[in-house]
Amino acid sequence: MVSVQTRQSNGLFEYELEELKQLTETAQGEVVATLTQKRDRHDPRTIIGKGKLDELKHLVEELEPTTVIFEQELSPRNMRNIQEVIDCKIIDRIQLILDIFAMRASSKEGKMQVSLAQLNYLLPRLTGQGVNMSRLGAGIGTRGPGETQLETDRRHINKQITEIKKELAETEKHRRRSRIKRQESHVFQIGLIGYTNAGKSTLLNRLTDAETYEENLLFATLDPLTRKMTFPNQFQATLTDTVGFVQNLPTQLVHAFKSTLEESKGVDLLLHVVDSSQEFVGQQEETVMNLIDELEMEEIPIVTVYNKKDLMHPDFQPKLHPNIVISALNPEDIERLKEFLWQEIKKMLVPYQVTVSLLDGGFKLNQIQQETFVESLELNEETNEYIVSGFAKENSKWLGEQGLDDED
Repeated sequence: MVSVQTRQSNGLFEYELEELKQLTETAQGEVVATLTQKRDRHDPRTIIGKGKLDELKHLVEELEPTTVIFEQELSPRNMRNIQEVIDCKIIDRIQLILDIFAMRASSKEGKMQVSLAQLNYLLPRLTGQGVNMSRLGAGIGTRGPGETQLETDRRHINKQITEIKKELAETEKHRRRSRIKRQESHVFQIGLIGYTNAGKSTLLNRLTDAETYEENLLFATLDPLTRKMTFPNQFQATLTDTVGFVQNLPTQLVHAFKSTLEESKGVDLLLHVVDSSQEFVGQQEETVMNLIDELEMEEIPIVTVYNKKDLMHPDFQPKLHPNIVISALNPEDIERLKEFLWQEIKKMLVPYQVTVSLLDGGFKLNQIQQETFVESLELNEETNEYIVSGFAKENSKWLGEQGLDDED
């Protein structure tokens, strides 16, 4: 791993290095050495200075690694200049993240989005890929579209990009239809967001019967998953898990995964999961908040769940409100979270009261109970009607039915 410290504090620089190491391990790599340098700014030719480049060359000759990973983004020119000196595959943090995404994507759409991001990233860098091209085969930086395809001309790659975009547009149409259908059903929708490895999938599994992949790895979830969640008072909502955010998320990925994150765009509430055991919690929170702005989702109400309280960092102070501090592995905390969430949701719902005739009671009552939260149900024996009181979403058809039966 190679990284240059410019203006960031020593602590933050160490944190970034640790994250790069975690990313490398997630991509099934093993870090054999770390080379760092302090500079006022990056060397425009090779990111690190000439002396450090020589040092890197000797390290590579001595340790014979398969890959050198730069924390900083490498321009096509940087790549070319470094590759002239270093006889080894060179990639940067962005390629590393793209590689993990290629490894993790399981749905057809996920795979297409990763391919699109990789092709867009590699297209301007084809000229600097000479040495990398000759090193085909396994290892970090070779997953996804495959470098053999990249050896062909740009026309072929541009054609691939066009085809993938076309297919993704079709998938997005289908996703939009499903989303509109969900919104029309008046079901309350919650989107899980947060920094990668904050515990979103664990929370999804504890709050629903999702059984998703949960492991202490970065980017364990890539494909959005929506599951039904039932509160203790029988109120129902949907919960959607999304890809984890990471600082300096490659712009190619923000664009490629927009449709994945779009799943969270139509939600009524965002559940922001934060790992309270991290020393740089603030940094991670800021990353997520900036991406929410970038995706134009800042209008959606947010509730913050500070997770991993059993491993909480000694200096931890919750900054975002409203919030709750829990451990997703503690059943009592999950019950507390459900109650806390319900209280927050209640503030966003509109109270209503409708009367339902006994004649069409069964079906209609069942529908009301599924689409709204029924707080009380009383039978008026004189009129043979149920008086139903509760809370519903603003666009609920039941709000429009208030008092209709009285007028009939």
